[in-house]
Amino acid sequence: MSLKEKITEDMKTAMRAKDSERLGTIRLLLAALKQKEVDERVELDDAMVVAIVDRLVKQRKDSVTAFTQGGRTDLADKEAAEIKVLEVYLPQRLGADEVAAEVKAIVAELGATGPGDMGKVMGAVKAKLAGKADMGQVSAAVKAALSGTA
Repeated sequence: MSLKEKITEDMKTAMRAKDSERLGTIRLLLAALKQKEVDERVELDDAMVVAIVDRLVKQRKDSVTAFTQGGRTDLADKEAAEIKVLEVYLPQRLGADEVAAEVKAIVAELGATGPGDMGKVMGAVKAKLAGKADMGQVSAAVKAALSGTA
């Protein structure tokens, strides 16, 4: 069963359980998936679905930060609940040590030496770790590895 099919089945389960919060979040996700398919005229594979889910989680995290700073804990709680629903569809995230090890291996493989190679390294790392790690954490690990502090 593909990830998209699993999401559709989860939507049906949420409908039967009358879980309106979960159902609303899953519908938003399915709408984003459908939008991508229509815009680009493609059939989404699991990697593309994970990328969309990852983007939606990042948007929600940014919203939680903004709502918390604005004193709107009610909206921040709603966004946090949506994050929990969406994170179910992401693969297990790598820890900081695992990310650093992967980055070091890619830097060595590419023969990257300094900050000028950041773009080349990030391209390779994104391809390998997409959906498996937080890209902010990955970027910090790449900077550390290229500056020689890692």
